[in-house]
Amino acid sequence: MPPGVVSPVIVELYTSAFCGACNAGRSVLERAAELVPAAEIREFDVAFAPEAAEAADIRSTPTVVVRDADGRAVFRAEGAPSLPQALSALALAVG
Repeated sequence: MPPGVVSPVIVELYTSAFCGACNAGRSVLERAAELVPAAEIREFDVAFAPEAAEAADIRSTPTVVVRDADGRAVFRAEGAPSLPQALSALALAVG
């Protein structure tokens, strides 16, 4: 990879339609992604993407999984993260 190019960090947000905390989690992750341009948020509604939710062993919403450039999960949390938690998770993934 060329110098100065940061590998993408994938942030998986698993949500459901009637989940109030999911909206809060989405807002926090969007703000974190503004601060960490390497972050790419991918949202999965568990009702419409049950295969993805099952593959990630999702038991409640919201659940956040942060993956590094190699696809390894470096952070996982149930519930809406705070901005400091989200930024710490992204820092782990960026390395």
